[in-house]
Amino acid sequence: MTSFRKGLACVAIVLNAIWAGGIFTFPLMSPILAEHSKLSQPQLTTIVLAGMMSQYTIASVVGKVIDTYGPAICSLVAAMLFTGAYAGFSVQIYFTPDDPSPEQSKVMFHRLSLSFLCAGLGTVFAYFSSLFAASRIFPRHIGVASGTSMALFGLSPLFLSVIASRWFTDQSTETLNVTRYTAFLAISSAAVYFSSALFLHINSDVEATAASQAASSDIENRDADETTSLLSSNRKPPTYQEQSVLTLLKKSDFWLLAIFCVVTLGTSEMVISNIGSIVVSLPPYSIERTGDATAQAFTARQVKLLSLSNTISRISVGLLADFISPVASSLPSGLQVFPRRHRITRVTFLSLSSLILAWTFSWVSKRAVTRDDVWVLSVGTGIGYSSVFTVL
Repeated sequence: MTSFRKGLACVAIVLNAIWAGGIFTFPLMSPILAEHSKLSQPQLTTIVLAGMMSQYTIASVVGKVIDTYGPAICSLVAAMLFTGAYAGFSVQIYFTPDDPSPEQSKVMFHRLSLSFLCAGLGTVFAYFSSLFAASRIFPRHIGVASGTSMALFGLSPLFLSVIASRWFTDQSTETLNVTRYTAFLAISSAAVYFSSALFLHINSDVEATAASQAASSDIENRDADETTSLLSSNRKPPTYQEQSVLTLLKKSDFWLLAIFCVVTLGTSEMVISNIGSIVVSLPPYSIERTGDATAQAFTARQVKLLSLSNTISRISVGLLADFISPVASSLPSGLQVFPRRHRITRVTFLSLSSLILAWTFSWVSKRAVTRDDVWVLSVGTGIGYSSVFTVL
């Protein structure tokens, strides 16, 4: 790959990651949908959960697609899903009357849920496209490449919320124009992901193989001295049988980890999805200051805090975990080696993350009485949520 083409691919990777978090800005839209479209809180929660939960349902399928066809196809699929989802969302809001009937609200609820489900599917394709393209372009620096992609994805809600607040919000009333904002997401996503599909045709099998062989050779020969034979051994490396899915399901550790993820990630995503409703449910700091900052402004602030804490935690926890709790690398011979001394287990990081989340939820349930207190929930959830994902 030439330097120019690699540069274009890097730009595509950055744009893919930073444009993929549109569904996480739903809290900015929820107060408007509740007020003008007469959607109830359970309906709003269902809409955003359709987008959040759909990501996990096809993650393995997307992984298979990207292994088989590459990141360019995933970027193309993301373009179609995002464009259809956000365009459908915008059109539905535009043609809905200001005072819809219960039947109209019900129809709109189903259509918005379908749109956000497609947006959630597009998020997986976009994120995987960025992550795996970065790893394939820089096979010798996979950690840095993937870490940068994840950090940019974490900053995506912050980036998009700034755009929404600056260009699609009425500054006098601080009300987001949902129709124009989602139309912008549809058009910009089409431009980003269709163009990225042209630049992410990566053929790095040779580079990856060379990097893998070089790494294996360095590790296997690092203890060689003057007594080491110059001729390689004729002994065949031992083969190891891969464990089946049934074997994995029989392990208690697997189910403990699954329950842990359901509890920690599930509660965190409920907070992330409903941060706008949480803000609205709390009163302002005082009656005198009610007009200083609307619920929309408070919600935008929480989305930014979630994004920043998420990104900072991903970077810091990732670096710390790689240094004191490195992951073992498997050699072709089947031997597992650690790049540096393994000081503590990664379960420690998971335990600390769960404690942070438990403390955050406990503090908020007892001490949060105004909107000014919600920042603790946003920061604590962002740190705990991203730490679990980073360590896993």
